[in-house]
Amino acid sequence: MTILNTAKFILRRFARADRGNVAIIFAVSIVPLLAAAGAAIDLMRMSAAQTQLQAALDAGSLAGAMATKFSSTQRINIATAAFNDDLKNSDFAGMTITPAFTINTSTVVGTVSASLPTSLMNVVGITAMDVSAKTEVSSPGPSYAEIAFVLDYSGSMADTAGSQVKYIAMRDAATKLINDLTAANPNKLKFALVPFSDQVYTSLPQPDVLGQTGLGTWTGCTLDNPYPFNLTDALPNGTNASKWGQAFPPNVYKTPCSGYVQRNLKIRPLSNDYAGLKSQIAAMTPYANTHIALGVQFGYQVLSPNGVYNSVSQIASYSDKTNTKYLVLLTDGTQTEPAFGKNGARDVTSGETNLVAVCNNAKSVGITILTMAVGVDDAATSSRLQNCSSDSGNDFFVINTSDDMATAFQSITGKINSMAFLSK
Repeated sequence: MTILNTAKFILRRFARADRGNVAIIFAVSIVPLLAAAGAAIDLMRMSAAQTQLQAALDAGSLAGAMATKFSSTQRINIATAAFNDDLKNSDFAGMTITPAFTINTSTVVGTVSASLPTSLMNVVGITAMDVSAKTEVSSPGPSYAEIAFVLDYSGSMADTAGSQVKYIAMRDAATKLINDLTAANPNKLKFALVPFSDQVYTSLPQPDVLGQTGLGTWTGCTLDNPYPFNLTDALPNGTNASKWGQAFPPNVYKTPCSGYVQRNLKIRPLSNDYAGLKSQIAAMTPYANTHIALGVQFGYQVLSPNGVYNSVSQIASYSDKTNTKYLVLLTDGTQTEPAFGKNGARDVTSGETNLVAVCNNAKSVGITILTMAVGVDDAATSSRLQNCSSDSGNDFFVINTSDDMATAFQSITGKINSMAFLSK
C-alpha cells in the first residue's frame, strides 16, 4: 500500500467514526490532518518531479546542441522531441508541457516550467505545485565520458524492493540511463560492465593469472589478488603473490564458475557497443554471495589506462582533459566474502577495509564514484558506501523501492550530463 493510499485509508476510518468525542475531534482536526499528510506526500512528489523535469530538459538541450547540421527551427524541434520522450514515464506523463529552447552561436539554452497537481493539499486550496528547470549546453566539442557499471548480482538481488524485484528495477534504470545519455551524446560515450557477487567472471592475459603459462587469454572466475595489488589499478608484477586466480580460502564454499557463465555475468570492458551492452544487462540474473571490494577493484581496472583491460579498450589517460570517468556502484548487502589484507590476513574485515582504500585510490586519479545502497540495513556498510562516493552529500543514494532506483539513476544521468557535456 502506498503512502498516499495509507493516508486515505486512515482518514476514511476516522470519517466513519460517529460516536461522541471521536466525531467532534475528527471534525475539528480533519483539515490540518489532511494538510499535514498532503504536504509530506506532495513535497516528496515535487522533489522527484523536479529531478525528472531537469533531466528531460538536459536531454532535450543536449539533443539540440548535437544537431549542428540542421537549421535552428529543426534543432528546436529535435530538442523538444527529446524532452517529450524523456518525460513519457515520469510524473508528468500525459501532461502537455512546452519547453523553450534558444539556439545561440555556441550554445543551446533551455527553460521549462510546469504545474504538478497535488494529492491531498488541495483540501486547503493548494491545487498545484510549480516546478521549473533551466540549462545551457555547449555546442559539440571534444567532450567524452567513460562509465563503468559495478553492479551487485548476488542472490539477494532477486528479492523485492517495494513492488519490483531489485535486479529487474536496476536493469530497467541502467538501460534508461544508457538510452538517455547515448541519445543526447552519440559516439561520445563508452561503457563497461562489472557484474560481481563473490567472484567476477572475466578474460585476462595468461601471465596475470596464477598457474597459467603462455601468452594467450585465460577466461574464468577469480577472487581478488593478494594485498596490496587488490587496492590499485597496477598490473601483476610477474610474481605469484601478485596474480589473480588465487585459491579459495579454507572453509569457504567455492561457488562454481559455471553459475556465472549460465547467468551471463561476465565483465564487459569499455566499448561503444551500446546494443551489446543493453543485451547483456537484459540477460544477467543473480547468483552467489557478495564481494563489494572485488567489484570496485575491477571497476577501477576497466577505467584504467594502466590496467589489465587497456589493450582491448583504448582507455583514455587520466590526464586527458577532454574525457571524464565515472564508476557507478550499486549493492544491496554487506561484504560477506574474505579478502586479502595486511600482514597475510584473509577475512571479511579486510574486504571492508579494502573497499575504502580502493575507492580512495580511484578518486585520487580523477574517477568520479557514485554509489547506491539498496535496502542496506547495516550502518557501517552504508557509511563506507557513502564515503566511497566522490561527494557524500550528492553522489550517494539510499534506495528502498523501485521508484527510488529510477530516481537515483535519473539523478546520475543528470550529473554525468552536467559534468561531461553541459556548460552550466
